[in-house]
Amino acid sequence: MKRGVFAVLLLINGCFFIYSQEIITAERYLESVSERYSGIKDYEARLAIRSGNTDMLGTVSHLAPSFLRIDFTRPAEQVIVFNGELLTVYLPEYRAVLNQEITAGKRPGAASASLATAQGLTLLRRNYVPSFVTGPEPIPLDEGSRERVVKLRLTRRSISEGFRELILSIDPNSKLIRRIEGSTIAASQLRFDFSEIKTNQGIPAQRFIYDSPASANLINNFLFRDTD
Repeated sequence: MKRGVFAVLLLINGCFFIYSQEIITAERYLESVSERYSGIKDYEARLAIRSGNTDMLGTVSHLAPSFLRIDFTRPAEQVIVFNGELLTVYLPEYRAVLNQEITAGKRPGAASASLATAQGLTLLRRNYVPSFVTGPEPIPLDEGSRERVVKLRLTRRSISEGFRELILSIDPNSKLIRRIEGSTIAASQLRFDFSEIKTNQGIPAQRFIYDSPASANLINNFLFRDTD
């Protein structure tokens, strides 16, 4: 009799333990990542971009809320800078500086790397539906990789979004984004890898002031006109 009562108590206790655990949903996990980035004032990281058969390498710097700069080593000397109002791209191959004033309603950011910011994650949570690729448990970043990440699949809520689907690979310990993979409406594949991430280093705003080469040709409003 006593053994039976003891077994029932253990069973009840186990049930309470199971139901007392927080169920980790993809939405809640994405929210926790967003909360992590909301506490980041600035960060710097190595950035590798793959677009089709093209590989690009550089260093990305971010200063909250919306400053972003990418200094490329491949292509050498290419620069992308966004100061919250003006997007500047320097193309050394053509000795050209492209400028575009960005309004609140027309803000593509300074490349998809801007998704790895507090503002970018806020937009993702608003415009995409998250789900786990396999589940909340960490899995290899790539097949055979020893690096493990949590992968979230984000599916767009509206056809107006530039990416049909995004895959975020997130470090389970730091809650920092390790990789962003995107499928565009034109069926193009983009991948952004972030490594050697350093946060809250006191990056000055002056880093996001770009002095273009005197010999470069200036092209303004290269994305769209202010009247568009």
